[in-house]
Amino acid sequence: MGSVCSYSVAGFGFCIDGAPFEPANLKPFRVEQKPEEILFTLHVVSSLAACPIQPFYQTNDGPHFPEITLWKKADGYRLQMRPLPSLPVAAVLDVSARWDEAWIRLEGKDDAFGLNNALMLLYAFSTADKGALEMHSSVVMQGGKGYLFLGKSGTGKSTHTRLWLQHIPGSELLNDDNPILRLMPDGTARVYGSPWSGKTPCYKAQDVPVGAVVRLSQAPENRITRLPMLQAYASLMASASSFRPIQELADGWHRTLEGLVACVPCYHLDCLPDQAAAELSYKTIHD
Repeated sequence: MGSVCSYSVAGFGFCIDGAPFEPANLKPFRVEQKPEEILFTLHVVSSLAACPIQPFYQTNDGPHFPEITLWKKADGYRLQMRPLPSLPVAAVLDVSARWDEAWIRLEGKDDAFGLNNALMLLYAFSTADKGALEMHSSVVMQGGKGYLFLGKSGTGKSTHTRLWLQHIPGSELLNDDNPILRLMPDGTARVYGSPWSGKTPCYKAQDVPVGAVVRLSQAPENRITRLPMLQAYASLMASASSFRPIQELADGWHRTLEGLVACVPCYHLDCLPDQAAAELSYKTIHD
């Protein structure tokens, strides 16, 4: 590549300047003309200036999850990213205080991880006050609407969406790990495909209105209940990519969550990994 490329995800534009390659997951979202409104520009550079930094935050999600370390600097932040805590650093990122400009040094260890995770972080942070959430979710489109399935890693989100694809006619996978959930200006909600879909290569530049959100739990029998607003808020918040240590970002995400639970039906599904669970959830949330 080596030039400036523009992308649009869930209606928000961003640019990459000087990347040595273009990950395949980004290609469906590339646009020929630079969007009028740009969230951020990510510059790929060979070096970053030395500067005073102050330790601020480090993720601690466990040995099987990426590790992000964050420092404060005079004019913004510095981030360091590893695919796993036990693996070498993949990239170092300097970011402006407004999250609208960033410079990344790829370390040559896992450049695709470094570039994609920098983009995910920049996207989440720069949309915090714009009504958008990156959701840890698997999403099925059916009947012109999108249905989001939430749950902790290993709960069976992907399994449940596969059951929909197998047993609910007209079902289609939109994204299997990181869709974008947007609270629209008119008070409705839409779900968008994104370039980030976990282990499943599903990168669709499509969007649909949200039909419902369902949190899954493994159980010896299938049972579904609609959540009251407070529990719905907690359910959505637990699966939204957010960063509470920076207050202004956290405030933006909370406002979005408040708007979403007011317009999106939310459920909890205790389930087995079987056809009956898919049919129960479909009948309940689709009717």
